[in-house]
Amino acid sequence: QVQLVEFGGGLVQAGGSLRLSCAASGNTPSINLMAWYRQAPGEQRELVAKISSTSTTDYVAAVKGRFTISRDYAKNTLYLQMNSLKPEDTAVYYCYARVYVANNYWGQGTQVTVSS
Repeated sequence: QVQLVEFGGGLVQAGGSLRLSCAASGNTPSINLMAWYRQAPGEQRELVAKISSTSTTDYVAAVKGRFTISRDYAKNTLYLQMNSLKPEDTAVYYCYARVYVANNYWGQGTQVTVSS
């Protein structure tokens, strides 16, 4: 079992920055991939960024060059640094972890609101 808790959401003006954190607990050594997803009102949840066990990262096109995903193994924490935020980034952001081959775990979500 893995538990994920997100921190760092809030209200920010367009062009500003936020850093999201995701604290993982439980069987953290078994995590082989972590990611951030987001879901805007009326929209489907989408993958924003992911980081593999080899630290390979990937981003959805809309956030490339603005967001950075990273993982601190010592602290069992996943981060999402969000810069140059746009109103379109407004969503609930969810931390995700994959354990073994196909066991999925989700955080509770944290709201990010970007005002014009």
